Amino acid sequence: MEKKGNVLMQKYELGRLLGQGNFAKVYYGRNLKTGQGVAIKVIDKEKVLKAGLIEQTKREISVMALVKHPHVLQLYEVMATKSKIYFAIEHAKGGELFNKLAKGRLKEDVARKFFQQLIAAVEFCHSRDVYHRDLKPENLLLDENGNLKVSDFGLSALAESKRQDGLLHTTCGTPAYVAPEVIGRKGYDGAKADIWSCGVILFVLLAGYLPFHDSNLMNMYRKISRAEYKCPNWFPLEVRKLLSRILDPNPHTRISIAKIKESSWFKKGLESRHVRTKLVQNQNVIADGDDVSSLNLENSTSSSDTKLELAKPTNLNAFDIISLSSGFDLSGLFIRNDQKEELQFTSVKPAAVIISKLEEVGRNLNLEIKKKEGGFLRLEGSKYGTLCIDVQIFEVTESYYLIELRRSCGDAIEYQNMLTQSIRPALEEIVWAWQGVQSHH
Repeated sequence: MEKKGNVLMQKYELGRLLGQGNFAKVYYGRNLKTGQGVAIKVIDKEKVLKAGLIEQTKREISVMALVKHPHVLQLYEVMATKSKIYFAIEHAKGGELFNKLAKGRLKEDVARKFFQQLIAAVEFCHSRDVYHRDLKPENLLLDENGNLKVSDFGLSALAESKRQDGLLHTTCGTPAYVAPEVIGRKGYDGAKADIWSCGVILFVLLAGYLPFHDSNLMNMYRKISRAEYKCPNWFPLEVRKLLSRILDPNPHTRISIAKIKESSWFKKGLESRHVRTKLVQNQNVIADGDDVSSLNLENSTSSSDTKLELAKPTNLNAFDIISLSSGFDLSGLFIRNDQKEELQFTSVKPAAVIISKLEEVGRNLNLEIKKKEGGFLRLEGSKYGTLCIDVQIFEVTESYYLIELRRSCGDAIEYQNMLTQSIRPALEEIVWAWQGVQSHH
């Protein structure tokens, strides 16, 4: 049995729901043998299979088993049934770093400590040929001592993911934190892309808001590609110089982690407060080098019964395999949520089906369809003057897409009426989830 009452695999008592996303739910759990707390991440296998993310889930397991570091959230155990996959994960008492930022910017020394710990974790991941690719405050948790823990390796990539040119090619991550070369779809160095994201995080820690933000996704991407940002007047000169080298749109000249660690601002406080970089010695259920393909996620039962050394429970927010719903809706924290000019949704339908459906909707509305390269369409009509609707399709994985529609010209009221009365209902059959409809925070 998958559950007997609220007991999972005769090993964990499942408690309250802590949070949920498109693919996973996270519960508070208690080990029945030790009484200690753990976060139980429950993944719906059918949804993951439908989205073509089973290999990505296996990769998340292998990465979390491979990366054992004081500032990386630890995976203790993996279990599975016919319909669900369960992760027993280290419980971070302090919740998300994101919640601290919701109260405003951090003091310089506090921001520096978190940045030092982030760089230590990322450097270690890169030494094991692991690239996170979705670094952001929502994926940085805090333990009971206020130390940082990097979480959510659902979008991470191993060196084996690279093509023959030695570069990664999947466009992924959360828009405001994504490096320009990732958006450019020309292949990118995973380490350099992570360094850019660390720079955005540093800016947010010190400023309390994003360096690149716009209510329109395409406009924000243009700002990112040109590194158009402005430091607040309270930023020290040392920080400005460091950020200019991290937020360099050219990955070939962007600063390395080794050079970041040499900067005078970064080194402050390290002498008096030792940032640990050695491996965690705790035993993990999945050892280094284990073949994740042996974890039959189609039909498996509990893994090893190794005794777990776990932290005591308090609170933890959900971390999805892909944090799209919260990641794309930036309005809650960083921008005013006025009436939006764009409509966004995700889909697991093939790209050809999505494009075909969009063309069908355009024809039914007597809109002329103008195709452009790179998943971009323009729908034009002239019933009440020229109305132009730009459509952009973003590939997150081979089976998971983000689609954005926005008015580029024409009457705003006509556009809004067309969205609500015609376009949105017609698109329902290809929609996985509407963006910004419900918040996970």
